[in-house]
Order: sequence, then C-alpha cells, then structure tokens
Amino acid sequence: MSRDTLMWRIAPPILRTARRPQRVVERNAIVYRRTPMVLISGFFEPLFYLLSIRIGFGALIGDVDFAGRSIDYAQFVAPALMASSAMNGAVYDSTMNIYFKLRYSKTYDAMLASPLGAADVALGEIMWAMLRGFIYSVSFLVCLVVLGMAESWWVLAALPACMLIGLAFAAVGMALTTYMRSWADFDWVPAVTLPLFLFSATFYPLSSYGDFGWIVELSPLYHGAALVRGVSLGIATWGMVAHVAVLSALAATGLSVAARRVETLLLK
Repeated sequence: MSRDTLMWRIAPPILRTARRPQRVVERNAIVYRRTPMVLISGFFEPLFYLLSIRIGFGALIGDVDFAGRSIDYAQFVAPALMASSAMNGAVYDSTMNIYFKLRYSKTYDAMLASPLGAADVALGEIMWAMLRGFIYSVSFLVCLVVLGMAESWWVLAALPACMLIGLAFAAVGMALTTYMRSWADFDWVPAVTLPLFLFSATFYPLSSYGDFGWIVELSPLYHGAALVRGVSLGIATWGMVAHVAVLSALAATGLSVAARRVETLLLK
C-alpha cells in the first residue's frame, strides 16, 4: 500500500468527503485531454470583438468617461469581454455537455453507483465548468498583455472576479439544463446569452441606457462585467459588494437546485 493511499484511508471522513467533487473534475480533465480544441472553442468570440474594437472601431469613438476618469474605449470594453469569456466557458460546459451525460451517456448513473452523492456530482461539474471559464479568462488576459492593454497590475485582480462569474453561470446553467426536455430546448441558450452579452453595459456605460438602465441591472453578466471592469481599472466602490452578492446568490441557488434535480432524476 502506498503512502498516499494509507494517508487517504486514515484521513477524517470530512476530508474524504470534501475531495469527492474533485474526482468529477479530474475525470473531465482526462476526457478533455483528447479534445483540447473543444475546450478552447468558445474563447474566440470575445477575442474577435476585442480585436475589431482595438484595431478599427475604437479609434472612431476615442475616450469614454467612467467613474470620473477618461479611458480609451478599447480599455473600457476589454474587461467586459473578459467577463463574457468566463460566462461563455461556464455556459458551454454546464449546458449541452451536462445534458448529454445526464440523458444519453448515463455518466451520472455510474458516478452515483460509487460513493459520490448527487451534491458531489453537481458541485464537481460546476467546478469544472467554472474552471473552463477561468481558462478562457486567463487566455483573454494574456491577449490583453500581448496587445499592450494591461497597463496596471490591477488587471490580475480580475481573475478571481472571473472565477465568481464562471461559478454563478455554471451553477445556473446546470440547474436549468436538468429541466431541458430535448436538444431543441438548447435554442434558448444563445437566445439568452446573446442579449446578455450585448446589453449588459458591455459596450456602453450604464448611463447610456437612460430610463432602461434598471433592466440592464437585472442581467447577471452586468454585475460580472461591472465587477471585472472596476477591479481591473483599480476603481473600488461599494457597488462592488452588491455585484459580488448577486453573483454569489446565483451560484448558491444554482448549486442547490442542480443537486436536488440530479438526485430527483437519477435516484427516484
């Protein structure tokens, strides 16, 4: 018996239980080794938007006012696109992939035959989807550095914010996926994410929406984009606490619903 195996067997039960979701993450990592392009496919859309703004469109607009500061338009948009990258990664992995495992490959039936519980499966899948969103965010940050758009070390603080965004969208995405009846229902995914992407103060300040600004504030991506934009530019406000609270509440609610639904669907 190896030393690691022995230490694992004598570890307190709470530590052994805490590592169960990690096994789901490890399983997904092994699977994606064979299809790396699938893992990174959703990263390019926000990057192409950034390049179009950086190279051409941004020069037509010039600087914009944000929190009392005048900043280049491309630098205004870039943090929101980084937040969108985190959303894309989380949504892509927590919707169609989850549905396939749940309805066709019966992956979760096999997992639940092991010591894993429904909550372990849900948390493990949400953690993996969050990790995919985080990979997108890191890749996007590297692109910002290469393009000379990372002018301050504050931009590194955007990475934890992107993890929270990924967690929130992964949890909600998996919870909603458990209610999907067929592949046709997934037409709703782009029908929801595209308006979120376009109308979450991604490309325009919240003030530009006028009397409809309150509708924008209902978007979870707005809270993510505002949080990433604030921390990456080194602007701290009390509003960030509200953004964190909204995203955390979405993550907790989504995880609770997803775990309950997995248990209902597979253990009934």
